[in-house]
Amino acid sequence: MSAVDTGAPQEYKKYDSYVLNVDPDDDDKATEIKLCNFSRPHMRAFHFSWWCFFIAFFIWFAIAPLLGEIKDTIGLTKQQIWTSNIVGVGGTIFMRFAMGPACDKFGSRVLFAILLCCCSIPTAMTGIINSPTTLTVLRLFIGFVGATFVPCQYWTSRMFCKNVVGTANALVGGWGNLGGGVTQIVVGSALFPLFKYFYNDGERTTERIAELAWRSVNIVPAVVGFATGVAVYCFSDDAPKGQYKDLKKYGQMPEVSAAASFRDGALNFNTWLLFIQYACCFGVELTMNNAAALYFREEFDQSTESAAAIASIFGWMNLFARGFGGFMSDKFNARMGMRGRLLIHTICLAAEGGLVLVFANSKSLVFAIILMVFFSVFVQAAEGTSYGIVPYVNPPATGSISGIVGAGGNTGAVAFGMGFRQLDYKPAFYIMGFSILGSSFLSVLINIKGCSTLICGGVDEDRAGTEKVAALSVPSPEAPMMDDTIPMKPMSPVPAAVPSAAPVLGFDSDDESIEC
Repeated sequence: MSAVDTGAPQEYKKYDSYVLNVDPDDDDKATEIKLCNFSRPHMRAFHFSWWCFFIAFFIWFAIAPLLGEIKDTIGLTKQQIWTSNIVGVGGTIFMRFAMGPACDKFGSRVLFAILLCCCSIPTAMTGIINSPTTLTVLRLFIGFVGATFVPCQYWTSRMFCKNVVGTANALVGGWGNLGGGVTQIVVGSALFPLFKYFYNDGERTTERIAELAWRSVNIVPAVVGFATGVAVYCFSDDAPKGQYKDLKKYGQMPEVSAAASFRDGALNFNTWLLFIQYACCFGVELTMNNAAALYFREEFDQSTESAAAIASIFGWMNLFARGFGGFMSDKFNARMGMRGRLLIHTICLAAEGGLVLVFANSKSLVFAIILMVFFSVFVQAAEGTSYGIVPYVNPPATGSISGIVGAGGNTGAVAFGMGFRQLDYKPAFYIMGFSILGSSFLSVLINIKGCSTLICGGVDEDRAGTEKVAALSVPSPEAPMMDDTIPMKPMSPVPAAVPSAAPVLGFDSDDESIEC
């Protein structure tokens, strides 16, 4: 008898069918990724995730390739520039902590819209900078947009099953991070020279033309950011089954306590181990986004335009490297369970740390660029492997854990930024490299409930469940033999209504101990 016949309430779903294959037992999350598809809800959320995070980077670091020009205009010192860099990434720490439980409560779509629209306003106000103080304060408010990383990772975790979530998280995070590299070349090597061309009337001095250009060029990323915020709010979905407000209205989703969600994530020791490790990969990327253009301008005597173009290479590796890290995490998981995810994660961190130390000693421009390429690949790959682990730590508190781990990236950027502020480049890179190498050893301490560990091994619950299901079809060789002397009653035939042997054997196919 159908639910309508009995008067039972039907489950609310915004969509009757999906383009992607989904798991109905896992809240209709997709079990596959189709990159060339833009259909709602799964792939629309996927593409909006990376695009919104990409534009967030476009806003966040639009000022970075212009710092050399701003320094010349208002007479900044190295310490004042790095103070603004540190504040620009440091202000995001609190916001990322807040975004985690906010995602669990409100969903990613609304938070993306709020952050992009609000942070576009201070981006457009770059032209008012006239002192170190205004530069620092403006970068503080612009930096809040970096918190979009949390809804970016939460959204794909909400839309995709665990068999592909590592790849999905890594792809959207990597393509979003690509905005850091694209910003360097679009703003520093394309828009800035274009604006200088427009302001060159033949009468203004070169210095005045450059000043007018950097004071107005950031209007472009501001407009793009605001438009993206409006679009993501209007044309996407919070979850596979629809918007959070509708799911709550029809009783399909309980009200979530943001405080309880944050508490569950914060009290998990694994969260803080990943916090430190993410500080040593994403924190490194943020530091390089701020430092690379200045480094090549000062150490190798490059112009603003060429230094920005070289620095953009670091970010361009996000096109594939972070996604590759997530893909390898999923593949190692398929073979070795969580132990495989931890192994590839540790390898990426160790390789990253070693390459930083080699890069610090490079004296040749060509060799430095080549090293930066390989260094960047492992930085991005380690970010991908990090968020291949995050969804397993405590699934009900995934948003909060994503926020805390993501805040680790900004914390690392602040710590490494302090080194670059106070020290010369070489010792600052040394501190960074040895810190990364040290963080790789923390994988030994990660011990997630129901998952294998790096050193002690163990069996993952999902893999053990698969083995248990297979074992049900094998008769036990030690089953007791029936005594021929005991009279047996004829066995009743199995009713035709029984669809399978599982209920007859006393095993429920939905038994949690059997589910993967």
